[in-house]
Amino acid sequence: MLNRLNALPRDARDTLFLLAVIAWVVMPQFGKLPLWCSGLAAGVLLWRGWLAVHGRPLPGKWWLLGLVAVTLGATLYTHRTLLGRDAGVTLIVVLLALKTLELRARRDAFVIFFLGFFTMLTNFFFSQSLLTAAAMLLGLLGLLTALVNAHMLVGRPPLMAALKTASGMALLGAPIMAVLFVLFPRMAPLWGIPSDAMTGRSGLSASMQVGNIASLVLDSSIAMRIKFEGRPPPQPDLYFRGPVLSSFDGLEWRPLPARLSQRLPATSGLVVSGAPVNYVVTLEPNNRPWIFVMDATPAAPRVPGLVITLSPDLQWLANRPVTDIVRYSASSYPNFRYGPVSATGNTLIGLQEYVDLPPGFNPRTLQLAADLRRDPRLATAGAPVLAAAVMDRLRTGGYRYTLAPGVSGQHSADEFWFDTREGFCEHIASAFVILMRALDVPARVVTGYQGGELNGVDGFWTVRQSDAHAWAEIWQTGRGWVRVDPTSAVAPSRIGTLQRLAAPQGVLAGALGELSPDLVARLRQGWEAVNNRWNQWVLNYTQSRQLDLLKDLGFASPSWEDLSYLLIGIVVFVSLCGAAWTLWERTQHDPWLRLLGRARRKLLSAGLPVPPQAAPRELARLVAQRIVLSGADATQGQALQDWLLRLEQWRYAPASPGSAPARARLATLRREFNQLAWPDP
Repeated sequence: MLNRLNALPRDARDTLFLLAVIAWVVMPQFGKLPLWCSGLAAGVLLWRGWLAVHGRPLPGKWWLLGLVAVTLGATLYTHRTLLGRDAGVTLIVVLLALKTLELRARRDAFVIFFLGFFTMLTNFFFSQSLLTAAAMLLGLLGLLTALVNAHMLVGRPPLMAALKTASGMALLGAPIMAVLFVLFPRMAPLWGIPSDAMTGRSGLSASMQVGNIASLVLDSSIAMRIKFEGRPPPQPDLYFRGPVLSSFDGLEWRPLPARLSQRLPATSGLVVSGAPVNYVVTLEPNNRPWIFVMDATPAAPRVPGLVITLSPDLQWLANRPVTDIVRYSASSYPNFRYGPVSATGNTLIGLQEYVDLPPGFNPRTLQLAADLRRDPRLATAGAPVLAAAVMDRLRTGGYRYTLAPGVSGQHSADEFWFDTREGFCEHIASAFVILMRALDVPARVVTGYQGGELNGVDGFWTVRQSDAHAWAEIWQTGRGWVRVDPTSAVAPSRIGTLQRLAAPQGVLAGALGELSPDLVARLRQGWEAVNNRWNQWVLNYTQSRQLDLLKDLGFASPSWEDLSYLLIGIVVFVSLCGAAWTLWERTQHDPWLRLLGRARRKLLSAGLPVPPQAAPRELARLVAQRIVLSGADATQGQALQDWLLRLEQWRYAPASPGSAPARARLATLRREFNQLAWPDP
């Protein structure tokens, strides 16, 4: 196979290399593009490679026009538009592949090169991970190699020579890019497009239909990383608050409409006590405006580029979806009180929204609540006693925490309490809240993340999508809203320890896990630590960190003007260094060639027809011929001829024993050059 490739003409070999580079650049997109787009692009690239190998002619323009029409129609059908990120990337990938069918001249190749550079950047619309950056760096070297190779016109230059030149260019440009990255003013992210802000991603949802969160357990991707200052809080306190769901229509939980959630009076504010827990969160993109913090955080986290507000349900919200990795600091108080402490007047009216249940749903659960109320011990009991009774039922009633409970039917609470007796956290929390409401206790569902795992490599706590969780809050007189996690009664290991439900592993990971579970865990932690460093130091290099850098350099109160002056100063300094290096390089050219060039120019000014590449011996012959024809002084002509022959001897003849060093002899020739008598014009 290799011999066959080596036997191909240069244009076929170069075409195959370029097609391989294009395939590498667009390959990360295949999982994000429509299936027809991936198939069409792969088919076109394979077709173009087959044409190159077999030396077949390229298709005519009608073929290309037809494929372009199919591409436009399919894009419009799939995305309902030709604009926007997803539709634009789809068109770019297919059109890049189609352009290879017009690869006839160097001009076409240059168009493909630069279209390939742009397509390479579109990978960062979807992911800015370390793996994506490494893959695109290889793609960049491949495109640069193809570009350098296209400028090598003679013969069949080896691709390794072009790769060496391209690598040198990349290395020379790396310091410049590093300086621009560090000092160029940071602007808002250029990758996001408003129309794409709410496209679907795995993660918590703004609503909860029993069964939704169970699918997230299989997703081990990282939701956020937390770095605690000092000793981290106990595992049971790691509740990161997300959407609060208070409106139930019998099938789905949703947030309470704003006009209803604001009925509670202003006395429902947050009161904290005890020592705070300080930490830094690195939040992965989730395309939602949710800012996750531990319960409860009285002060708004400072997120660069976002305006953060607190909802009536104690959830921090951004003014736009989080489409890029963000990093923020927060201080939380595990001991807190929130909500009204007495049910009187408007407060009683507002709390009624958290007791309402839709008619016609879960009749057996309603009957269970009535039976509990008939118990003399619970007939007049308050919310704490009723909640304890329900939690005791969960602990002793044979209920089970499972990964695959299935989607519940119309009467989801009835099925959990009396039929399946098993469920995931959302099933348990939903059934608990419905029963508490049936007992006339205000209750609601809170979703978010619970727990996490410590990465022993970098000391960060990693919270995954598999840590998505749902718990409950009930209202108690004198205390306000109180967290109750019914899952802890069914499966204490889900809350109190590091035990988690694990996603199924692949064949390789499973085999390694069987041989050495510790090795798999260490490899995973090591890789996540490297990715975290990438997130912290590259993706999360914000405007504030730029100004902090200026402070470290000695600026008392740095501003954008200081940053601009520093960048301009570095550019001017580098330019001056480049100019000085250019002048120095000129002086380092072959001094013998410079002296020979001066001799040629002297003879040309005297009217001798000196060839551009004439050697010293040829110049001596021309001088002798000129002396004979003009009848000039033969002594002067002979001195000039001798000088030219000694110049040639310095270059090509071995040094005689005892002779002066080569540099000294060349200096002597240079002095004699200024004393020679040259022919008159």
